[in-house]
Amino acid sequence: MMGEMAKVGEGAKGQTERKPLKGILKDNGVLIPPTEDIKGLTSRGYGVEAEGGLMLEFYEALYLLSRNIIEVTSGAGDGTVSFQDILDRFRELDENAWVRYIIYRDLRSRGYVVREGFGGVDFRVYERGRYGEGAAKYMVIGVREGKPLRVEELAKTLNNIQGLKKALILAVLNRRGEVVYYSLSKLTF
Repeated sequence: MMGEMAKVGEGAKGQTERKPLKGILKDNGVLIPPTEDIKGLTSRGYGVEAEGGLMLEFYEALYLLSRNIIEVTSGAGDGTVSFQDILDRFRELDENAWVRYIIYRDLRSRGYVVREGFGGVDFRVYERGRYGEGAAKYMVIGVREGKPLRVEELAKTLNNIQGLKKALILAVLNRRGEVVYYSLSKLTF
């Protein structure tokens, strides 16, 4: 199932335990060096190949760390870096970091491949089982419940996304920590 991780030994009930891939915390994400088996991650839509290996966005690294697929170090020999350390670094760059992570985690747990968005959109989301077969079908904007959104900006983004023949989804993180999805479209008479 997880071809990107090396076998360590047999665990309880005959399940094979997996050794986490090693990552290094950087200013703009987490780098998985080329010495690690990164093909399994790239085939499932994680990271962007870079000269130094595979660069993961912070939300990708947080998700993979929470699933024990990767282990992150500072690169200075200081030991492992915690989930909270990575989240704090992410928050330095993006005040919406927690919302983006929760939405990313929710979409991934539902079986979607989620990639970085563009043009005011947080994520590109591929249909289940369709990653690598074409363009993303959905574009997702994430927001925390109660945070105001400018209707003009939302309408402009909707026009752009519909021009690309994609569906725009508004993902709202409510006060209970649940994500609610709304499909946006133009009102026509």
